[in-house]
Amino acid sequence: MAMNQRIYLDHSATTPVRAEVFDAMLPYLRAQFGNAGSVHSFGREARRAVDDARDQVAALVNAAPREILFTSGGTEADNLAVRGVVAASARGRKRVVVSAVEHHAVLHAAESLRGEGIEVVVVPVDSDGIVLLDALVEQITDDTVLVSIMHANNETGAVQPIGRIAALCEERGIVFHTDAVQSAGKLSIDVRRTPIGLLSISGHKLYAPKGVGACYVRKGIDVMPQAVGGGQERERRAGTENVAGIVGFGAACELARMEMQEVSARAAGLRDRLEREALAQSPDAIINAGGVERVPTISNIRFPGVDGESMVLALDVAGIAVSSGSACTAGSLDPSHVLLAMGQSYEIAQSAIRFSLGRETNELEIDSVVRALPDALQRARSRAS
Repeated sequence: MAMNQRIYLDHSATTPVRAEVFDAMLPYLRAQFGNAGSVHSFGREARRAVDDARDQVAALVNAAPREILFTSGGTEADNLAVRGVVAASARGRKRVVVSAVEHHAVLHAAESLRGEGIEVVVVPVDSDGIVLLDALVEQITDDTVLVSIMHANNETGAVQPIGRIAALCEERGIVFHTDAVQSAGKLSIDVRRTPIGLLSISGHKLYAPKGVGACYVRKGIDVMPQAVGGGQERERRAGTENVAGIVGFGAACELARMEMQEVSARAAGLRDRLEREALAQSPDAIINAGGVERVPTISNIRFPGVDGESMVLALDVAGIAVSSGSACTAGSLDPSHVLLAMGQSYEIAQSAIRFSLGRETNELEIDSVVRALPDALQRARSRAS
């Protein structure tokens, strides 16, 4: 591989802004800079742009536009869903159920409720990271106000059976939330066919800018605002709208909806090729969650005897960007809570590498990564010795 070539396989951390998205945003950074809350022509232009983007985001998950609330990203959407539903509960229910492999945005939001008298139950997963449904059913009681189970895991890509879980919650009159940050735009989501109450999306995971996202809130579900100070987003999320970011987010969702089938199929083929070659070179390597359905862009491979962080640095020297887990926990000395929840030891969990592919990842790049693996493994093992 040429020394100046750089390969980016960390799309689960963030994605580049697409040219089409940037072009859609640019007018709202300059000439059409109005506040969407203003009644004059500048404001009306901005309001129309926000409304058009809301239509585009809604179409991605087959929601009604009025059910889409714009946020600053996936973390805020998760907090609005988890904390907002509990705060708005009129029945006084005091129990929240989450899985052990949720993103920290959900886990920490739920944990913060303990000090407010809410019981938080963390449901275990199997060795592939899939929620144990029997254990989940046992924890859903008459006092449960919310169940939050992610759609696709951000570290392993494992896809949860949210259709079955959502139906179970609907039968019992319980609100169901899913964090779809890693699946939106990659897997088909239809909130009309699956009884999802709330759903979180983040712009920068699907080629929109950082700092914008959305929370789908099904009609009839109440959420208590977590940001107050204005009447924006139908009085459920205060703050001047990030018009340019919202426009870019809408454009990205529209592009993802149109291209999803083709891009996901290509990514799955490249992911499978990477895994085959990696296992051929390192027969003791293991694909985390390799036995279940996964989002097509994520491959999490553990290389026994190798420290994941050392492997990340070795590949970075070769011009290849990967990660050893979630970007939100980068720098932590602790291994992935996801892999630990899957029953792995600290040592094994620290040997995992996440490769996350994007829409422009190609065969030549995968071939370059495969060629770089042996030297990177040797470098990483030498650091460990």
